[in-house]
Amino acid sequence: MLISWSRSEVSYETASDSERERRHRKTTVSAALIRLSQAKAVADCDVDAPNLHLVVEQDTPPEVYDFMGGEKAQVDADQCVGCGRCEQHCRFNAIRVQDGTALVNEFACEGCGVCVSVCQAGAVALTSDLAGKRELYAKENVFSTATLKMGRGNSGKLVTEVKLAMLKAAPPCELAIVDGSPGIGCPVIASVSGMDLVLVVAEPSGSGVSDLKRLIQTAETFQARLAVCVNKYDVSPHHTEEIEAFCAAQGIPFVGKIPYDPLAVKAVNAGMTVADIDCLAGQAVREIYAAVPSLLGVDKNR
Repeated sequence: MLISWSRSEVSYETASDSERERRHRKTTVSAALIRLSQAKAVADCDVDAPNLHLVVEQDTPPEVYDFMGGEKAQVDADQCVGCGRCEQHCRFNAIRVQDGTALVNEFACEGCGVCVSVCQAGAVALTSDLAGKRELYAKENVFSTATLKMGRGNSGKLVTEVKLAMLKAAPPCELAIVDGSPGIGCPVIASVSGMDLVLVVAEPSGSGVSDLKRLIQTAETFQARLAVCVNKYDVSPHHTEEIEAFCAAQGIPFVGKIPYDPLAVKAVNAGMTVADIDCLAGQAVREIYAAVPSLLGVDKNR
């Protein structure tokens, strides 16, 4: 989770590793913190697989904006002579000649432009690609989100647009919560930038420990303040102890441990957060929520 402090808001963002199931766990924590804090400004920056909208319900239609990514090859069927030169030279196997006309696989095309260069008929051109959609719900509260189409790049750029849209539309408030991108790549860098505190939701496993260390190294590059909690800590007490020891050695605040709780899954399936029901995971998140604002000197009761 990332917490950002600026003149007008504090932003929380959760980050974990890149496996799908762990992304759902990260969002479970984010959604509970949103509910507990009653945040008026929220963003889902996990644009490759956004799911915060499942528990952050909106009663008004969103403003929808196109997100234009890189370029993709497009073939003019009227000019194509079916010579196959584009197919022969494409390193990504993104173009095939079928029934005398070249066809482009939009998911495989990298927009390198080789096909344009080798086409003697001038039938291929690079055109802007509609890579996704960005949505903004702006009423009393603000919710910014986006969905990147499968196989598209530039997700870091889209994450930045999602964050900026939230900040521009947000009402005067002290707290904003951002469900961040998983992993350590470009989307995470875009999520971390401008944040004042990163709360990492770590997983108690060998890969989880490795991802935690890499994510912390990434966040420190941006001089972001850090805090750590562990999700489903009782699945592997050994790795949880390793994470706690690492945080102590690095001087990183360790703010809590969330136990494995079957009720958490039932809450999510019902469109609720773990903060909405009486369960062990919900109590643990409440304790984390109580600990985090003090790291920034913020009064969570205001």
